[in-house]
Amino acid sequence: MNSIGPTRVYACGGTRFWKDGRDAPDVMLGAMDYPDFNFALRVNLACGNVTESFGFRFVGSEGQMVVGLNGLTMSKTPREAEPGFTIDTFPQNVRDQYLQKYRQQYPEQSVNADSIRGESETRFNAPRNYSAHLEHHRNFYTAVRTRKPFFEDSVFGLRTAGPSLLTNISLAEGRACKWDPEKMIES
Repeated sequence: MNSIGPTRVYACGGTRFWKDGRDAPDVMLGAMDYPDFNFALRVNLACGNVTESFGFRFVGSEGQMVVGLNGLTMSKTPREAEPGFTIDTFPQNVRDQYLQKYRQQYPEQSVNADSIRGESETRFNAPRNYSAHLEHHRNFYTAVRTRKPFFEDSVFGLRTAGPSLLTNISLAEGRACKWDPEKMIES
């Protein structure tokens, strides 16, 4: 199965700040379970930031990539040679048995090439005066005027909107929602 959509969606949150009669939540946490990864989103309409903060953070085994409206940052952290352990609270004989099995699977290495490399960060900034919102609208209007297919077609829209709407349903009904990413329906 490919990762064209999540298979489960769950959300929690509510109206935490703007208690003026509105029914839309101002704080929401969502979790989406894809076949190959998990996606978490956070919405906070009462966060107190001076400017709007928007972006995606992709965290992987070698680092993370943060995508914002005006740029991209990639941070790389050296990968550990072994997962590590915490056995200090066990009796000595249990620690010895565990450590013996652990070292069979992860022999001690004098030098690990990845551990020598330091952390790195690379930033890509959008050109001066670039606006992701403006570019999005420009692409849409051009597609309408020229009648050329737009990459964000109706299938793209449903694959995007379906799980987002299920996040709202999950919050309202207090349940996890199942989604069939192939048929694009709640299952």
